Amino acid sequence: MAALLIRNAALPDGRSGIDLLARDGRFEAVGPNLPAPEGVPQLDAQGWLFSPPFVDAHFHMDATLSYGLPRVNASGTLLEGIALWGELKPMLTQEAIVERALAYCDWAVAKGLLAIRSHVDVCDPRLLAVEALLQVKRRVAPYLDLQLVAFPQDGVLRAPGGMANLKRALDLGVDVVGGIPHFERTMAEGASSVRQLCELAAERGLRVDMHCDETDDPMSRHVESLAFETQRLGLQGRVTGSHLTSMHSMDNDYVSKLIPLMADAQLGVVANPLINITLQGRRDTYPKRRGMTRVPELMAAGITVAFGHDCVMDPWYSLGSADMLEVAAMGLHVGQLTSTTQMRGCFDAVTTEAARILGLEGYGLMPGCRADGVLLQARSPIEAIRLRAQRLAVVRGGRIVARSPSASAQLDLPGRPNAVDFTSKP
Repeated sequence: MAALLIRNAALPDGRSGIDLLARDGRFEAVGPNLPAPEGVPQLDAQGWLFSPPFVDAHFHMDATLSYGLPRVNASGTLLEGIALWGELKPMLTQEAIVERALAYCDWAVAKGLLAIRSHVDVCDPRLLAVEALLQVKRRVAPYLDLQLVAFPQDGVLRAPGGMANLKRALDLGVDVVGGIPHFERTMAEGASSVRQLCELAAERGLRVDMHCDETDDPMSRHVESLAFETQRLGLQGRVTGSHLTSMHSMDNDYVSKLIPLMADAQLGVVANPLINITLQGRRDTYPKRRGMTRVPELMAAGITVAFGHDCVMDPWYSLGSADMLEVAAMGLHVGQLTSTTQMRGCFDAVTTEAARILGLEGYGLMPGCRADGVLLQARSPIEAIRLRAQRLAVVRGGRIVARSPSASAQLDLPGRPNAVDFTSKP
């Protein structure tokens, strides 16, 4: 295993002038002025921020980089995106899915994103995408953690053979039980799907991550069922509700009951700011709803909240570049999360909180943690979000796996500096 000594780094907790010694894939020591072991290469952080790697808690890698296939989403709506994906599925090949997914993983590593939870559609009885992403998971394992969710895009009860296909995907090695209760034919069927899928997860000892209430309809309240089933089955800390956009439209009286239920169940929440703000509120004229779930209130209640990228250049979203700082910045703006604590929370939502939702072991910058991290051209987490900071170096297992040049602009102005990098001074 590689060894590396990182010198003079700032850390997200506010410490500066810190060294980190990595050996045998783990951080062996963290502190100021560490002795330099003979023969160990050094990385001079020059006072820049060294963070644990970015973590994407919600993505769809089977669809990524498929923009324009078979056509572009003209309306920009969620439902047209689902219809487009349905048109594309019969045309998919395992080779094409693998090629696009590997290309995206290259982008991710370059951006310091070293762990991704990806939902994979299991409603195709061929399980083509499942087999493709399991292959990708094995191939990228040396440099990226890929966690897969068995996702019944068309509804586990609504789609013919949906439950059988989902179980087959789990048997093949998919990690997490997924669901989409608001897409079932009735509210009752949605609640039934939550119950059956949580029971399946409890039986198999697996985590749960459901697309839940991804709609502007305030009466879509399946997260309540998800919290109930989590407690009933003793799944606390292992269940995540993703999107939860209907909460943006619910009345405050109901939410005042709902959030404590979610907190009691230790439910995790993933908001997807770029996609929620793009897809929701499409039927509104003005005033127009933002659509992202109630992130400030959920964070204030002590609920683990992470942000996901969700989509990059696919039937639902035409943009994106695997940059989790862009995701954090959008979440900050949409949620009006502008206090110092809240802005720091947005950085945590794409690092430590996302890692908690995935259940990543050995994540962090303490001795004994995995020697993974990203050196950012910023002095603090808030500055990293402000600048979408350059990833100067990405470290995996104590080895530098990606580098980028520092970002600056050259100036020719009388009496002024000859360059700016837009950062604050130490």
